Amino acid sequence: MAAERPIPVYTNLADLYSNLGASLNHAVRWNNLAEEFQKRFGRKPAYIARAPGRVNLIGEHIDYALFGVLPAAIERDILIACGPRPVPASSPISEAHHSPGSVIAENLHTKYARQVFAPARKASVSDEVGEDKVHVEGWHLDINTKELRWESYVKAGYYGVLDHYFKSDVSNANATSPIPVDLLVTGSVPAGSGLSSSAAMVVASTLAFLAVNGKLDDQSNSLTKGELVKMSMENEKRVGVNSGGMDQAASVISDASSALFISFFPTLKATPVPLPAGSVFVCANSLVVADKAVGAKRGYNLRVVETLVGARVLARALGVPVGEKERITLREVVGRLLGEEKEHELDVSDLQKGLERMAKEVEVLRPKGVPDDGELGVTMEEMIEMSGLPEDKFRDVYLSWVEVEATHFQLYKRAKHVYAEALRVLQFRQTCLDVSAGSPAGNDSGSNAALERLGQLMNESQTSCAELFECSCPELNNLTQLARKAGAIGSRLTGAGWGGCTVSLVAEDKIQSFIEQIRDTYAPYKGLEGEALSEVIFATRPSSGACVYKFE
Repeated sequence: MAAERPIPVYTNLADLYSNLGASLNHAVRWNNLAEEFQKRFGRKPAYIARAPGRVNLIGEHIDYALFGVLPAAIERDILIACGPRPVPASSPISEAHHSPGSVIAENLHTKYARQVFAPARKASVSDEVGEDKVHVEGWHLDINTKELRWESYVKAGYYGVLDHYFKSDVSNANATSPIPVDLLVTGSVPAGSGLSSSAAMVVASTLAFLAVNGKLDDQSNSLTKGELVKMSMENEKRVGVNSGGMDQAASVISDASSALFISFFPTLKATPVPLPAGSVFVCANSLVVADKAVGAKRGYNLRVVETLVGARVLARALGVPVGEKERITLREVVGRLLGEEKEHELDVSDLQKGLERMAKEVEVLRPKGVPDDGELGVTMEEMIEMSGLPEDKFRDVYLSWVEVEATHFQLYKRAKHVYAEALRVLQFRQTCLDVSAGSPAGNDSGSNAALERLGQLMNESQTSCAELFECSCPELNNLTQLARKAGAIGSRLTGAGWGGCTVSLVAEDKIQSFIEQIRDTYAPYKGLEGEALSEVIFATRPSSGACVYKFE
């Protein structure tokens, strides 16, 4: 299993670069970072930790319904050069940078100021994660989740290392402490673009502190990739982000030239899916920023409630048993309908057949006699009645933990999207596996046919996101249409939507002309050149996951 492999620790840069992809000049970035670290701290780094961003190729808004998704790591990444800081025995501990485990963190981007901080041992133990303060067993660091700063993600990564490896009681005279460390951070994942720069930052930070404290040296007894995913998920919660694990798994477990099939039921699992030869993706930022907090009541949170209530109503219509206080998911409806048992999870082929069936079964949610352009939603009163629950219990189960705002709730459209999108994920996966298994292997026409099929599925996904899940926006719709006119085999939004990025599958020999045409036709890009252009639109091959380079 990919999740059970150890974190790669390289000592040969040629081996490392061969797994990262070829769209960026990685050697120049890594060398510049190491040289700049030496200039600033007076010695070369001991390690460079790398964690890539990710792009979700297909499978939008179905993870919280517990269906699998298909992201891939991208070449753009977060790099953290790091090394232990020698502290003379006579140094005053009262100064922060001389304290045990103290951190001096700098960033190559000039807008991010130098930070100095140190963890403090606590006399009492608490696992509470609050709004203003964060507590880890035996340790304390401040993270203000109301005003996130770049160093908050560095601190978040540090917490996992403190929590797992430095638990000694404060009263113990032999308690071990983390060593002082210097960090220099750089990143090529555009922030706020939906490509998971925050998850990459937390993963890279976690790895940096593990490496400097010697926790990756013993490869026979070191952290596995799966364990790093779990640690990073917990760490990111420290900055107020509750993640389902897709971002961290893609950043950590991905293989070069492969997507990652991540399933969430009954537990999180991740398996590589080799992509056909010539699979190059172009990420394009719509430059629309979707503020999830502001729009949550009518956007993301509303969709979560609609899919959950839709699952209960559908289960009731199909005679599937549901507990009165249970929030059954659309994935669980399929499983129970097909007689799935906890010990015997449906295999992928049976799940695919089930999803094909659900495309018809979901029609019971559609209001009778309403045309396609009519109101397919239901009112709050109608939704409560359809659920079969008394109003007070309905509100307790579905509305007591989240705020939503709508006049009509689109149970039919949301469920129709989720089941169709989950099926597209399995079809995308199977198309890739067929090529890898050799059905058309080594055959250019077969590989081209596979790419065309993947592109078709991506286009269908975009249509569904726009029309059924309604998580697109005019700019994303325009950008995907322009992408297809510019020669994309397929193009769709990626990430939560309502802004952020698109991802387009583009033939290898058309990348440059494709980018130039998008620049000339998408109004917000006009006049952009060089680095400014590459910040908003860039090609990437699926890259390998997180790793560490150790300087000899």
